[in-house]
Amino acid sequence: MNTAIVTLAALLAAAPASAQLSGALGKLNKAADQADKVKGFHISEPDERKIGEQVSLQIRNTFGVYQDAAVTKYVTLLGTVLAQGSSRPNLNWEFIVLDTDGVNAFAAPGGIIHITRGALGLAKTEAELAGVLGHEITHVTEKHTIGSIEKSNMMGAGADQVSKGGLAQDAIARIVEQTYTSVLNNKFDRNEELQADRLGVVLASKAGYAANGLSTLLTKIAERNKDQQEPNGMFASHPQLSDRIAKIGQTITAQKLTGTALVAARYTSTVTFDAKPLAEIPVIADGSRGLAGGSGSTDKKEEEKKDDKDAKPKGGLFGSKLSLSKGSETKSSQTVASAGARGGVPDRDAVGGPNKSKLAVTVTPAEVAAFKKGIA
Repeated sequence: MNTAIVTLAALLAAAPASAQLSGALGKLNKAADQADKVKGFHISEPDERKIGEQVSLQIRNTFGVYQDAAVTKYVTLLGTVLAQGSSRPNLNWEFIVLDTDGVNAFAAPGGIIHITRGALGLAKTEAELAGVLGHEITHVTEKHTIGSIEKSNMMGAGADQVSKGGLAQDAIARIVEQTYTSVLNNKFDRNEELQADRLGVVLASKAGYAANGLSTLLTKIAERNKDQQEPNGMFASHPQLSDRIAKIGQTITAQKLTGTALVAARYTSTVTFDAKPLAEIPVIADGSRGLAGGSGSTDKKEEEKKDDKDAKPKGGLFGSKLSLSKGSETKSSQTVASAGARGGVPDRDAVGGPNKSKLAVTVTPAEVAAFKKGIA
């Protein structure tokens, strides 16, 4: 009798432990299911486009859009020729000219390429522009930004952010905020930049352009930035320009690239303006758009460091490579100064134009074909 009581008591005591173990195993299985759900997850092309459109909107809000239909159509024709020869010709490619004197270019995921009015003014041939656009197109075709998102720590967001239909809307919103900063700051690693150079010049040469067009423009940028102490504008965070120029030369030789067209006359008849000297470019006075190496005061920098130190670690969809910018939120409170007055980084921090509306242009297959014939 006593033995039966003891056995029954033991069974009763064991029941809660068994239930506890079952609950723990259930949680582990659920966590494993969530891990499987996001492991190997790839952003779909529709989601890539959604991200790109919203990133582009923020870029346009930052710099404004140059409201010149002839220039925009010209850039779109050249960009379309290159995109058609790329590994992703069927994307809905768009080419937007930003209304700012800064010399810069940005590739948003999904096929939305931005180039500034200042960059167009610095280039003097179609071959130079083709080199830049080929570089930016390659960032999209090789999914450099999307790859960074996919490689980042997505587990913190939870599996509810990922479904068979793609990313949840709030997940996309978080991606956009952080990707905007990454794109604006040209945060690509060395291998990605060199790959964009290599494939970009191949793309340009394939269309008939001189493959050294990008090298020519890089040389101008190096000369333009020789006195700058901080990263400045297009290719600012990229590998050393001299190294890149040398590697482009190696690519031309190794790939036996034969394109020779400069198409200077057609270029200068459409792009009739020059890039402004750095000292004449209006800039955001404190240099804060969430960019590395901002030129705010020492006290301001110390406050930002303190804020970062006190802030809770940010988990979620991203690791350290993509970080949230406060720049777009604070831009309206910033004042404007000339580059010469504040010793800033004008191509990077250049003021944008007032019109944020995308300028819609269309190009027909016949127009693209006619444009191609002019590459000689």
